[in-house]
Amino acid sequence: MLRLILFVILFSLSNSITSHTQEVPIIVISAGKSSQSISTVGSDIKVIDSKILEKSEHKFLGDIINEEITGVNYFQSGGHGTQAGIQLRGLPKRYSTVYIDGVKMSDPSNPDNSFYISNIMKDSVERVEILKGSQSSLYGSSAIGGTINIFTKKGKKGSNQEYSLTSGSKGTKNLSASFDNGNDYQDFYIGFNSFSTDGISAMTNDTPNTTNIKSDDDSYTNQSLVTNYGYKLSDNLDFRGRLRYNDSLLHYDNVKFGGTDLNNKTDDIELSYNLSLNYQNDNYTNSIIYNYTEIERRTKNQSDTRKNYYGYRDAINLIGEYNFDLDTKIVYGLDNEFDRAKFQKDWPTDYLTTDESIHSQYFDVQLRHSEKLYQTLGIRRDDHTTAGSYNTYRNTLAYNIDKFSKVRTSYGTGIRFPALYDYFYGTVVRDKEQLKPEKSKSFDLGYETDIDKINTSFDISIYKITYEDALEGWKSHNWTVKNSTAKIENKGIELSSLWKPLSNFNLGLNYSYTDTHDGADCDNPDGSSIDCAMVRVPRHAITSAINYKSKNNLNNKLIIKYSGETRDYGNTNNGFKDVILDEYVTFNYLADYTLNNQYKLSFSAINLFDEKYEQAFQYSTMGRSFNIGIKTAY
Repeated sequence: MLRLILFVILFSLSNSITSHTQEVPIIVISAGKSSQSISTVGSDIKVIDSKILEKSEHKFLGDIINEEITGVNYFQSGGHGTQAGIQLRGLPKRYSTVYIDGVKMSDPSNPDNSFYISNIMKDSVERVEILKGSQSSLYGSSAIGGTINIFTKKGKKGSNQEYSLTSGSKGTKNLSASFDNGNDYQDFYIGFNSFSTDGISAMTNDTPNTTNIKSDDDSYTNQSLVTNYGYKLSDNLDFRGRLRYNDSLLHYDNVKFGGTDLNNKTDDIELSYNLSLNYQNDNYTNSIIYNYTEIERRTKNQSDTRKNYYGYRDAINLIGEYNFDLDTKIVYGLDNEFDRAKFQKDWPTDYLTTDESIHSQYFDVQLRHSEKLYQTLGIRRDDHTTAGSYNTYRNTLAYNIDKFSKVRTSYGTGIRFPALYDYFYGTVVRDKEQLKPEKSKSFDLGYETDIDKINTSFDISIYKITYEDALEGWKSHNWTVKNSTAKIENKGIELSSLWKPLSNFNLGLNYSYTDTHDGADCDNPDGSSIDCAMVRVPRHAITSAINYKSKNNLNNKLIIKYSGETRDYGNTNNGFKDVILDEYVTFNYLADYTLNNQYKLSFSAINLFDEKYEQAFQYSTMGRSFNIGIKTAY
């Protein structure tokens, strides 16, 4: 397989590039917090647009990102709704920030301040932009591996409605409905989603039919509401408000073997909204934005002990840009972020309320040196109430060889401040003022082209990320959080290609090679390279998608995914010794048919050959499942 990939690369580069009809330019926002053509972006940014989302039969956004984007690793500890994470370029999930309509979604009450993406449904999402590499000069703390920016739908002109219903294996049901309207002065969108499944018993060492142990399915329900409203106050001034609410309930399997799992559950509520006032004239664009995030987790374990966690974030931001001309502008901003958490300590068991804040200033100069060369230079200063003040930087270059080929490169630095858990929880830290933030350096080089002779698009990137002062609290540190002096390095290659030999047939290939070394928590520093790799990150990952549209308007898609061996943490069942998870291959078949130009019928067979594999130690996945659905819009 690797020889085949190398052949494709060499064959693609050996073919000359000829002109053809230019497509409409892709406009992105995340790369510089400002609208710009993707041809001018020096950072590695990938887009999942509304067409891709509409065609996908997956219901959860994490599954779509995992399938579409190279260099993204998505894992889950069981079936739908179980603990999930997205890793960009082989880094743990805490080093990638998730934004929904500009609202930062990390959980201040979470031990590492990360965000589990498992509850985000796709139906109300319009677009996703994944920006890779250290991007703290734009996005602040935790944007070391990159950022995932999610944009929800807005109201379109006229009155529109959409409904969809899906039913599948293991008692899985999904219902979504949306209503939107718009005119020259205002627009609104309301989207509702309800998902439920009986699930599976995820823990692989559960043993049914014994006296003390009962194998139970991990049922999951998810209800979400998304609203988006905009009003044009004048020719230059407009207001927009967005809200997302999600309520989910998961029955999960306890890690420790023994006893019943019937009491284990987590009831999670996620609320986020923002209000923005936006002013624009010929040269200036300025926005004042208030963001709010609230995440509440109400948990109960097998002994029926309850524990609740509450995380809150308020943010008041100013973002603006000044256009000197069509090709040169400066983007600037002020971010003021206030984090607060309330959780129950282990020693003693009373509740503790904690808070920290970060006050930031940044600017990003975007300029064109020549017709083909575009550059950005950025700097940011973050002032943390405990850790102090730190600066981060970035420099990107994009050179357009012609209108179909581009070379890009970027260098950036990143930062991640300690979480509230690190500072305050129990006895995990001796002196919080001694904790330093984690700091990173990131470099990547990429080449993108469209090759008309074989009707193929091609994209390749090489990268390297290192970071220092890693915050760890493992056994090697006597379970006390402190900065590590160990070496941590990620490097790799990402390749994606799409071949379109026929108008109704195409073949896509994504490949990533990820070489990681996590010396901060490695249990066996003298072992093989995989023994000290980042956990749950395969060295080799390949996804191939074959799309065929028949004459009767039936769309068919076969997705083949290979994931290589990965390192994972052990648990109480094996004395916390590291383990190596096996490689696996899965096959997914998806189909849809449009009836009378109004109804879309869909079918999916996930994990077609019922491959048994683990993405987390001793936790299985859903196994083979079938789904059928219908969708209509008018």
